[in-house]
Amino acid sequence: MHICEVCILFIPTYSMSLADFFSPISTREFCSGTDFYNSQFGKIIQAYEHTFPDLDSPDNKPQLVILGVEEERGAVNNAGTKKSANAVRKHLYNLYQGDYNVRIADLGNIQAGATIRDTYVALKTVVEELVKQDILPIIIGGGQDLTYAQYTAYEALEQRVELAIIDAKFDLDQDNAENTSLNSNTYLNHIILHQPDYLFNLSNVAYQTYLVSKESLNMYDKLFFSTMRMGMMTGKLDQAEPLIRAADILSFDIGAIRASEAPGNANANPNGLYGDEACQLTRYAGMSDKCSSIGFYEYNPTFDPMGHTGSLVAQMIWCFIDGFYNRKNDAPLIPKSAYIVYRTTLENDDYELVFVKSKKSDRWWMQVPYFGSKSVNERYYWVPCRYEDYQQAVAGDMPDLWWKTHQKLQ
Repeated sequence: MHICEVCILFIPTYSMSLADFFSPISTREFCSGTDFYNSQFGKIIQAYEHTFPDLDSPDNKPQLVILGVEEERGAVNNAGTKKSANAVRKHLYNLYQGDYNVRIADLGNIQAGATIRDTYVALKTVVEELVKQDILPIIIGGGQDLTYAQYTAYEALEQRVELAIIDAKFDLDQDNAENTSLNSNTYLNHIILHQPDYLFNLSNVAYQTYLVSKESLNMYDKLFFSTMRMGMMTGKLDQAEPLIRAADILSFDIGAIRASEAPGNANANPNGLYGDEACQLTRYAGMSDKCSSIGFYEYNPTFDPMGHTGSLVAQMIWCFIDGFYNRKNDAPLIPKSAYIVYRTTLENDDYELVFVKSKKSDRWWMQVPYFGSKSVNERYYWVPCRYEDYQQAVAGDMPDLWWKTHQKLQ
């Protein structure tokens, strides 16, 4: 991607710190009473009002940070999203923490750059630095095109990553894939075609079939990407949990929630997730040991006069935080005694499929080899899966998840 001269100004120098990217906030604007109670987030969060939070403190280093992005130029037909961060804070700061001690900082807002590319580079730089410091950023955007900046922050980390998108549609331009401009309807083109390629898997969760072209679904299938339509999740929300647990990056389009639950979006749909379902999905993300950044995009306060959508987004963030502080740290086979191992052989005996179930959380993983040979040096990838995948293997059928993962490991 070509970076203009103005964008270079956003790249940190020896005299620049993360504080230079942010404008401070005033927490008094978010208080619903005369002052916050001691257990409300408004009292607990280290907010950038006068002094930028200390991200290097050995005793009180934040584990999570909130950051807003005052950008809307890439939000197609949804002007007004640049005001979303402060609108969410008005509700978030009045929520009470759970039964755990949180270490959260609020860095304030990244202001829109002279060009939209300036904003992308600023967000990329900030997220990259936070992830390197093992601090998880909670991004409140702007348009979902900011997912591209969130994704490119991982480029310098030199690792393959998985991206989960919760959205009612696929933000792709099938007709002009390589030359399309970057916006909230096309950002997936730029992620998929980005070089260097470090995208291991892309999952689209809660899509609605009538909003997605057959060509887009075929493309996902050819690239061995993962999809889960809204109908498959109805009454079975836990079906989406393994896809979310596998992701390093989560991007949530508020438009995936039905308009009656979240009207604060100019592109809202009559169908979609219910509010409690959206909260459960973000809690799944918070509980995932892999998730290292999350973005909430496309919320537009202009269409939310009663603040219902802002309140819902705040509760979704609360659920993510609750999940984070209830992580089980049960990466597969560390230690082996914390897992139950299940082995099964398919009817043709070509493969022995190995599954593990965590004793801590009852979550399942499936072992997929990097290579087809059975040498002593063979390496394995542990892909999150469902109990139903194990049942399918016991019945003699190869789970589709195993096959797709195996193809991507070649």
